Amino acid sequence: MTDLELHTRGLSRFIDDLPAAEGMLYAVVVASPLAHGTLRSLDAGAARQLGAVVLTARDIPGENQIGGILPDEPLLAEEEVQFAGQPLAVVIDESEARARTASALVNLELDPLPALLDPREAWKQGSLIIPPRTFTCGNVEDAWPDCDCVVKGRVESGPQEHLYLETQGALAYPGEKGIKVISATQSPARVQSHVAKVLDLPLHAVEVDVLRLGGAFGGKEDQATAWACLAALAAWCLKKPVKMVLHRQEDMRCTGKRHPYSSDFKIGLKRDGSILAYEVCFYQNAGAAADLSPAILERSLFHAAGSYYVPHVRATGISCRTNLPPNTAFRGFGGPQAMFVMEAAIVKAAAVLDMEPEQIQRRNLLQDGDLFHYGMQVVNSQARRCFQEACERYEIGAWRQRVAEFNAGHTLTKKGLYLMPVCFGISFTTIFLNQAGALVHVYTDGSVSVSTGAVEMGQGVNQKILKAAARVFSIDPARVRIETTNTTRVANASPTAASTGADLNGKAAELACRAILDRLKRVAAEELAKELAGQPTAGRTEGRAGQPTAARAGEDPPAIEIRDEQVYQGGRKTALTWRELIPIAYRKRVNLSAQALYATPGIHFDQEQEKGEPFGYHAYGTAITEVTVDCLRGIYSIDAVRVVHDFGRSLDPQIDRGQVEGGIVQGIGWLTMEELLYSPEGILLTAGLSSYKVPDIHSAPGEIELHFLEGPGNPLGLCSSKAIGEPPFMYGIGAYFAILAAMQAFRPDILNRFDVVAPLTPERLLCTLYGPLAKE
Repeated sequence: MTDLELHTRGLSRFIDDLPAAEGMLYAVVVASPLAHGTLRSLDAGAARQLGAVVLTARDIPGENQIGGILPDEPLLAEEEVQFAGQPLAVVIDESEARARTASALVNLELDPLPALLDPREAWKQGSLIIPPRTFTCGNVEDAWPDCDCVVKGRVESGPQEHLYLETQGALAYPGEKGIKVISATQSPARVQSHVAKVLDLPLHAVEVDVLRLGGAFGGKEDQATAWACLAALAAWCLKKPVKMVLHRQEDMRCTGKRHPYSSDFKIGLKRDGSILAYEVCFYQNAGAAADLSPAILERSLFHAAGSYYVPHVRATGISCRTNLPPNTAFRGFGGPQAMFVMEAAIVKAAAVLDMEPEQIQRRNLLQDGDLFHYGMQVVNSQARRCFQEACERYEIGAWRQRVAEFNAGHTLTKKGLYLMPVCFGISFTTIFLNQAGALVHVYTDGSVSVSTGAVEMGQGVNQKILKAAARVFSIDPARVRIETTNTTRVANASPTAASTGADLNGKAAELACRAILDRLKRVAAEELAKELAGQPTAGRTEGRAGQPTAARAGEDPPAIEIRDEQVYQGGRKTALTWRELIPIAYRKRVNLSAQALYATPGIHFDQEQEKGEPFGYHAYGTAITEVTVDCLRGIYSIDAVRVVHDFGRSLDPQIDRGQVEGGIVQGIGWLTMEELLYSPEGILLTAGLSSYKVPDIHSAPGEIELHFLEGPGNPLGLCSSKAIGEPPFMYGIGAYFAILAAMQAFRPDILNRFDVVAPLTPERLLCTLYGPLAKE
């Protein structure tokens, strides 16, 4: 059964569903209650008297370090604690309940230190993850005098909780020669590497297996590592299997979120709306350790200009170290924060120029021949096509008229409309990660096994790779099985992230399948040639449905094809079938297995010059969002989101449609209702679903309409498709500015009286409309 069938029937297994092994122990973390402090002592005597085992940093046989980009994150804190929720010890017992009881008895002596939470204050204090980076093109200082309109502003975007259905967890099994870890991770190779480092083992002694994830959204790319390492540490020290699964509130307190950004912008335009210059500075709140923050900030810099061509750009990124849990990857990976600032700048500028934001957007959209501000030339741009088709298909003129008529007839309820174009680069910006391996076996009954480094987390990557393999062999997809993601079958795999999972791993699977297919074609040609010559074939006595075409002397034999499990020669169907061909090849001792590596061609980037071509291609689209705001109560509804999106040639429209719809709702949630609150001491106050609000069926758009843009395929994508995981998230930005447009219809001066701050909760909306900033 496919994952879809298993999910529908409730048969899919996740870590917490796996049966307990004999002698299974359960691990619970003792976490810091302070955001910043000095650990004076950790007394585990009372816990040990109950029979529990307590492990601290002193029990780590290898290196107490799980930092990826930078070695700045200990697995277990030793002297100084850097964030509330930081693991200090792990308690192990025969049941989870006993382990939790014992963990509450561990006595901590902590001296509190001031908690640094604001990224701008961290910048002032020199508390940085890496030195600032700046991307430039043209010369903004020379361009300002030529601008007819220059607008400055500040933009705040908040954090976002991943809220995957399956919380962080891992199982660890010690063996004779090493250890096996079943981890809920997007990056099995990263877990393997850090477990090996912590346990002082070679990589081949650590096996990591991933069946599937119950959601991730980036939150398990780097942050699954700690829990896998802690389970492995306990299993290795006690020589028994160990299970660790976090509870929801524990997960929310201990893990990082989408990065909050505080940003300053300055934009210069001509009177006709042409953007001449743009300057932006991103203050990224990285949290207490680097995690993936440098790479996320880099993608913000790549996407600083959004979907627009700007001849003069200066974009600066500052990654600030604070005393929050290390913030991490989240759908869009820094792109949404940057695009949100650019759209805010356009909206503010449009108000000054007394024009619709749409006029500025339309005039500046990317087209072929433009240069991105990082030096890459725009090719095959679909930005203008998507924008224009959205306007025509959804009749933007008539739509605006209906909104205007509604607003004229309603005093306290207003509608707003906003167009959100998206251009998103597809590739890891860390160039060496753009590679993937695959291992394919064809068994003697004609069934096929495919192993890749891709992790299935609900995005449908397994189904897409399965379809690609079935398409190469031209066989029934039911013959293909996608195996678990395992470091012993596919080594050194890149994370399943950056919307590259299907592209990289699917292309590798295609290459492996084609290698086997080429061998099978040669076998088929030999077999059919023997038959034509009247020679004995390899055990086949069936009659012929068609005759092979003979080749003249000196000519190549007619081409062999496999179509729908039938062998064709020279375009004519033969009686040789897939099921017959495979055992023939096996008896001829032909290799029915293949391993392949795919690496995205042509990409490069020079970090010294901050110039290059870091993306294989770009994904494009435009969404139009309509909202209705009750300006008396501060509540709003997202009435409709209508989208034109460039999928290339969609490999699975149902999966792609689901990704677009889910991305839109998640993006809307980030900017409207998902508000994470911390105390002045750095303690998360919204650590549960009773206090953290995510979109439900009542707050989702009343209508989502999606049109697949018709156009050329994408040679760098799987079966000519385009990546779809992250780009739709940015459509949610349109909801924010549609709400702002409705607020402006109620109070025309509102844009001049407040900085753009997200999320725009009903409470914030009311305070903006009626609070001090809205007073005359």
